Amino acid sequence: MTGTFALVMTCGDPAGIGPELAPKARAALGARVPFAWIGDPAHLPPGTAWAAIDHPARAADIDPATLPVLRHAFPAPATPGTPSPANAASVVAVIARAVALAQQGAAGGIVTAPISKAALRTGAGFAFPGHTEYLAHLAGTARVAMMLACPALRVVPVTIHIPLAEVPATLTPTLLEDTLRLTHAALRTDFGLQAPRIAVAGLNPHAGESGTMGHEDRDLITPVIARLRAEGLGLTGPHPADTLFHDAARATYDAAVCMYHDQALIPIKTLDFAGGVNVTLGLPFVRTSPDHGTAFDIAGRGRADPSSTIAALELAQSLAARRSG
Repeated sequence: MTGTFALVMTCGDPAGIGPELAPKARAALGARVPFAWIGDPAHLPPGTAWAAIDHPARAADIDPATLPVLRHAFPAPATPGTPSPANAASVVAVIARAVALAQQGAAGGIVTAPISKAALRTGAGFAFPGHTEYLAHLAGTARVAMMLACPALRVVPVTIHIPLAEVPATLTPTLLEDTLRLTHAALRTDFGLQAPRIAVAGLNPHAGESGTMGHEDRDLITPVIARLRAEGLGLTGPHPADTLFHDAARATYDAAVCMYHDQALIPIKTLDFAGGVNVTLGLPFVRTSPDHGTAFDIAGRGRADPSSTIAALELAQSLAARRSG
């Protein structure tokens, strides 16, 4: 990092709620969290006050009531709720541009607005399961992890965007170990915790109950935990997932590592549906995003809740400042 904390925010799918979220976040945060929006200003809601800039750092010079924009021309207009295949390649190009700015040190981090993976596959041949995997590809990073964070809870799923039936075969000692190491490192480096406490959920009901409800907890998860504990990592588990997220349990750890997507995301979305933030662990730059999708069903109606986007911008600024310091 060069010391700048100015962030860049991608437009996401312009037919979704991304273009509505940026001006709402700017209005709420003002100059407190300077960021530049990358996209086509023609896709912003009518009447949005915006100003073109040529570098993310210029965002701090723009009136707090005005959205700073790094212009990125799109070939087609945006119809709320109906993604256009003609715009798919530009959506992907905006993400790549944001990553390049972060890698060059021109931006302190990136915040990504929601994309439609199906629309990108159809319109641009997008070959990645989601944002996280594409960002890892752009960064040349072999292993990343997805953390969902809110004030009440941080969770990291070991397996992410795969069918539930494929989880047991995908869950390997190497994948689990890498995820635990990434989580431990991020809690230290990005969240400032010198001795992170990580609770590890089991895969099966009752964490397998000594092999009577599945062998993965006993034969795969427990040995990995024991090996990393011997190195000094503060790990506990495997814990039955159904007793891991009540108030008293959450007070005993700084993050919970879960074995599959819904095991991690259901509790955090129950605790803080509007305020959760997605953080990609293992990247050489800061990346956060709101913990929701494109919401095509309400796009263009002015009903989009900016809470998660605001939280994502605030957390990205905090992480960027800690990394730079």
